[in-house]
Amino acid sequence: MKGIFSLPLISNHKMCGIAGYFCKKHASDERIGKTLNLMRNRGPDNQDYQLFQTTGHERQIGLLHARLSIIDLDPRSNQPYTLGCQTIIFNGEIYNYLELRDTLHKRGIVLNTSSDTEVLLHYFRIYGEKCVEFFEGMWAFAVFDAENETLFLSRDRFGEKPLYYYENDKGFYFGSEIKFLKSLSGESFSINDRHLKRHLAHGYKALYKSEETYFQNVKELKYAENLWITKLGRKEPQKYWTPSCNIDHSMSLSDAVDGTREALFNSIRIRLRADVPLAFCLSGGVDSAALASIAAREFGAQITTFSIIDSDERYNEEDNIMATIRDIGCDHHLISATQSDPLSRLSKIIEYHDAPIATISYFVHSMISDAVSKNGFKVSFSGTSADELFTGYYDHFLLHLNEMRSSEHYNQSVKDWSGYIRPHIRNPHLQNPNLYFERPSFRDHIFDASNQNKEYFLEPFTECYSEEQFTDNLLRNRMLNELFHEVTPVILHEDDLNSMFYSVENRSPYLDKSLQDFAYSIPAKHLISDGYGKYVLREAVKGTLNDTVRLDRRKKGFNASINSIIDIGDPNIANFILDKKSEIFDIIDINKVSKVVKNKFNHNHTSKFIFNLLSVKIFLDSNRCNGN
Repeated sequence: MKGIFSLPLISNHKMCGIAGYFCKKHASDERIGKTLNLMRNRGPDNQDYQLFQTTGHERQIGLLHARLSIIDLDPRSNQPYTLGCQTIIFNGEIYNYLELRDTLHKRGIVLNTSSDTEVLLHYFRIYGEKCVEFFEGMWAFAVFDAENETLFLSRDRFGEKPLYYYENDKGFYFGSEIKFLKSLSGESFSINDRHLKRHLAHGYKALYKSEETYFQNVKELKYAENLWITKLGRKEPQKYWTPSCNIDHSMSLSDAVDGTREALFNSIRIRLRADVPLAFCLSGGVDSAALASIAAREFGAQITTFSIIDSDERYNEEDNIMATIRDIGCDHHLISATQSDPLSRLSKIIEYHDAPIATISYFVHSMISDAVSKNGFKVSFSGTSADELFTGYYDHFLLHLNEMRSSEHYNQSVKDWSGYIRPHIRNPHLQNPNLYFERPSFRDHIFDASNQNKEYFLEPFTECYSEEQFTDNLLRNRMLNELFHEVTPVILHEDDLNSMFYSVENRSPYLDKSLQDFAYSIPAKHLISDGYGKYVLREAVKGTLNDTVRLDRRKKGFNASINSIIDIGDPNIANFILDKKSEIFDIIDINKVSKVVKNKFNHNHTSKFIFNLLSVKIFLDSNRCNGN
């Protein structure tokens, strides 16, 4: 797989913002102008719009676009982009556009630009809604067909690019961010208090268990969904892809390693298509370090890495980070988790996100996006979802043990777990190697701190845990729920907004259809071995990733202690949290919070709750002040 990295044909990759409506009347010039201005962060290089109307003027259509140019600066590729009677606005990237472009050439189709946008629209013209089956990438796009007078919306398989929508008696509004819907509709959205309580009680893993957002009646098109709007109204969203889990029990370990290596390398290869410098978010773990090492050592890409350094030893990964940096010889930036004015940063981010920040980790990621932007980069890479593909969490080990129960290697697997994994597990729920044999439905660890968190509520809040049944295989079903309903959706939401706040595009090579298909075909016996989770991934990057990181069993990732970021001992910060005028204390008991703040809390779950409370408080106060 080694080779010389070369730049592709000049293209039009971009991260952008989209917005639009299908309504009884056009939005005013003022609202359109205001919305385009709000979209500048997502697309500072160009903003434009186009208006349409149906026959008889029953409905008015507006398409708005803001462009962040990554390669092609030719204005011919600006959007809205029209071919014949169809006009598109597109946020995202079709990574395999060069291959699709070649196919169009073979069909005799002459292309007017070098953009993936034009390729996408041609495929829509040929295949209609089935065009998405050909795409490898991330996207949210809308196509208006003036001949059929229909609007078509689509979102990518993993939900990397956001697409919200809202309906009222005037019509249908959509956009990359909720603020665009507010602006175009001219309405103030009511806060969804139930979703706020869900966040405070159960944490981030509960946020994508329902269709709800932090605002009432505002929905998000789900991953792998298409949506049609006509003069008669909106059709129900349709799922065009379901993740596969077809385990090949005859697969050998060498085949698993080779197949993973091939799929991962190809995913990175097509995502390296850019004509701008590339930044890599680098933690001390295998996932991000593997991406940076493959890009630099296998494809010769010139990369720069960005890492967070925390003084708290529980989160300090500088030794592993430096091992990777030394190995690949790249430029690097180490960013301190300590902030001079954390509340100001947090407030600005929450205002932009239209949502509380889900965890401390994603606040930390905003610091990386800030540094990436300030150093002149428009593209960054992250290791999102390797855990969900290759068994990266501690409950995966126990589910794996249960699956290996009838195997001749079971006793050795238990011995490996006891010696290598158990010492790193802090959650008391996950100390029993027979857990899923005795209790196959056990999920208490997912909302682990719910009972403690609920003690802070003035009124009881109860919501049962639920998960989707993707497959009968316990391990893979757990991983698929994390991938599509618990962990990954939150990361993608935060990654998109954190990067777009600073006009940076984020790419996630592990979120690749071919890689996902292959990963979920690997037999469980290969996934964990010798006390190593993600064993197949570690073997696939052997010789490419340094062994210091590759053979480190500790679970690592972008994180920091709340105490490194926010000094609760600072009277100004304590007073800010305990502001009696805040509406957060219509939900939460201020007296109980006061005791925690004054004692400067030590427990991990308490630290997480206080950060969530602070984040929800800022969101709630800001939106109440703005009339929402």
